[in-house]
Amino acid sequence: MLSRTAALLLATALTVAGCSSSSDDPAPASSGTPTPSPAASETPYLPVPAGVELTPPGSQLSVGDHAVVAYRPRQEQVGALDIQVTALEKTSIDDFSAWQLSDEQKKSNPFYVRARIENVGDTDLGGRPVPLYVVNDQNVLLEPTPFASSFDACPSTPFPEKFGPGDKANVCLVYLAPKHGDLVSVSFRPEETFNPITWTGDVVKYEPPKPKKSEKGKKGNKKSNGG
Repeated sequence: MLSRTAALLLATALTVAGCSSSSDDPAPASSGTPTPSPAASETPYLPVPAGVELTPPGSQLSVGDHAVVAYRPRQEQVGALDIQVTALEKTSIDDFSAWQLSDEQKKSNPFYVRARIENVGDTDLGGRPVPLYVVNDQNVLLEPTPFASSFDACPSTPFPEKFGPGDKANVCLVYLAPKHGDLVSVSFRPEETFNPITWTGDVVKYEPPKPKKSEKGKKGNKKSNGG
């Protein structure tokens, strides 16, 4: 019988492919105006299907806003996604008491990032990691923390096994900010030279969903009241 305590796969502060050698790197590059003019987005930075209009790199968005992005999950593939970051939540490290944490992870602050994502490209992205990071208060990119088995509060899993054109998914990703750090923004930055698209907003306390009353219990109450 497997032990109830599963192994938490290590995922700590990430320096993304040469991005974190400097603490200044994750910050969006200044280009004069915060958002490029519509003309700047007429030529997409990657080939996407007709009718897909990409959000300009460097855009600074709020929680609830959509961004249409493109990236290369593999060298010969281009994926296109409509991403809506819907919630930023702070939780307690006590939520992970059933997991084996390293000493460093025990000193982290855990956050949940929730998003709705639609595949608006023509590539099946099934099983691929969700391309979202967070930036902490040390201006370092953090990657999501995956789990070796189910974590109901926030599964933090890749896309479903099949995630083809037109498919949609509600995702929740776990991030562990080292040294009791904070979450500053959510970042789409698929590679080093990309000027990131970021989302910011209020970080709220995670509230576990209230248990639902069973239909069986409701029926039982109706019968007893009618007796």
